[in-house]
Amino acid sequence: MSYEDAIEVDVIVVGSGAAGLTAALNLAAAGRSVLVLSKGDISAGSTSWAQGGIAAVLDEGDTYESHIEDTMVAGAGLNNRRTVEFVVEQAAIAIDRLARLGVPFNPGETVSERWHLTREGGHSVRRIVHVDDATGWAVQKTLERAALQKPDIRILPGHVAIDIITERHAEGVGFAERRAMGLYALNRESGHVRRLLGRAVVLATGGASRVYRFSTNPDGSTGDGIAMAWRAGCRVSNMEFNQFHPTCLYHPQVKNFLISEALRGEGGILRLPDGTAFMANHDSRLELAPRDIVARAIDAEMKRAGLAHVLLDMTHLEPRFIEQHFPTIVKRLRELGIDPVTQPIPVVPAAHYSCGGVLIDKHGRTDLPGLYAIGEVTQSGLHGANRLASNSLLECLVFGASAADDIIARFDETPEPVAVRPWDESRVTSSDEEVVVSHNWDELRRFMWDYVGIVRTDRRLERAAHRIALLRQEIAEYYSEFRVTPDLLELRNLVEVADLIVRSARERKESRGLHFTTDYPGLSDPPRDTILYPGLAG
Repeated sequence: MSYEDAIEVDVIVVGSGAAGLTAALNLAAAGRSVLVLSKGDISAGSTSWAQGGIAAVLDEGDTYESHIEDTMVAGAGLNNRRTVEFVVEQAAIAIDRLARLGVPFNPGETVSERWHLTREGGHSVRRIVHVDDATGWAVQKTLERAALQKPDIRILPGHVAIDIITERHAEGVGFAERRAMGLYALNRESGHVRRLLGRAVVLATGGASRVYRFSTNPDGSTGDGIAMAWRAGCRVSNMEFNQFHPTCLYHPQVKNFLISEALRGEGGILRLPDGTAFMANHDSRLELAPRDIVARAIDAEMKRAGLAHVLLDMTHLEPRFIEQHFPTIVKRLRELGIDPVTQPIPVVPAAHYSCGGVLIDKHGRTDLPGLYAIGEVTQSGLHGANRLASNSLLECLVFGASAADDIIARFDETPEPVAVRPWDESRVTSSDEEVVVSHNWDELRRFMWDYVGIVRTDRRLERAAHRIALLRQEIAEYYSEFRVTPDLLELRNLVEVADLIVRSARERKESRGLHFTTDYPGLSDPPRDTILYPGLAG
């Protein structure tokens, strides 16, 4: 049997990005002890990679109604309007909180402007507050500094969450109240599994875009929170809506460098290799159309002409403007031998954001008492069928605070965790066949890209479902026979998420937002969320 001593705190937060650290800081401010779990380095999540910025109504010429309407239009009729209103109305407060913590947002260029605002696809006005082209990194580092200064926040890096601890794991008999009481986690360094116990668990684990072969996300975006919540009995919703960012750098050595939406917002033009601009053939909004439309347009042009990539052209803009507004991107591209001031940038679409996830209310509550979920791991009702640019960090900030407020308000009536059984490894051995894990990982991501990507068909989805069924059986047998490893845990979660994506896609008999199928090109009325129930799993 291989385990370490249990850790008990008031609240466990799984994930150390904008959502998780926002929740932790708010909980600690109320005097609650918090354990923040990170499966790698504390900075390794998606927040650090966010280039564009955060959407908020900050200009006198902008309105809540305009931001709400832009969000609803992008979401193709599936947004929950009350959720959208709640998030939009909390946006300025969230931005101000970050500024007070020390996030150095770009200042305005006139006396009347507090901050410089840019515009991105789908927005009707400039409302994106940013830190050059590395907003996520600035937000992440600021939140980290604040968290590390709080004695009530303990950060535990290098621990991979395995499963939610519920009443099923309690020692003894007679305990029947259904709730989350912590989780089992694998210590990467020791290889041991430990129990982490608390009155509430907050999933802030990010999305699942690494289920695809090409992705802008860090390697850790493997749908862990979605899979764990599903196994714990929570509903998931709208898993078919995977946002593909239109412009990921096409380069043989660099597979996931994002070319920010803001480049198109500031005048970038998409062209074919012969220099022809093509967005006018697809949408009147040209390069400022929502991401799903731009991604499908690029995909169509690549398939039509047999291209490996298209080009994003900034060369008609003033060189100093490009260098001042996008210093991080310019620096990285020049390191790779591409000068965006004088050369168009080769780009391809790549899996970028999961708009579906664990079903929650506006406080981040899931179906399982004591279990909260915030950020990209969720389906909150904000994004609908397609996320509006720069609403993602905003969602993390607003729901991180909202979930913390709810936990604080309910804390005194929440039962303390009971005695929980240690992790049992008495019937498993160490594997000598790690090639099984790596092979299945590659196979899964490849057929998900080919069959469940930007454009789908019933036949492709059927083929994907067949392969997932075989993989699920093989991985389940492997999991039951061998000691867990980080790669095995991530693969187990990816297969679970892939199954949820394909099941959701097969249920939607229309093309809406990010889900496009040639078998059902029209819209169904009325629009409905796809909701999967764990009692029907398998």
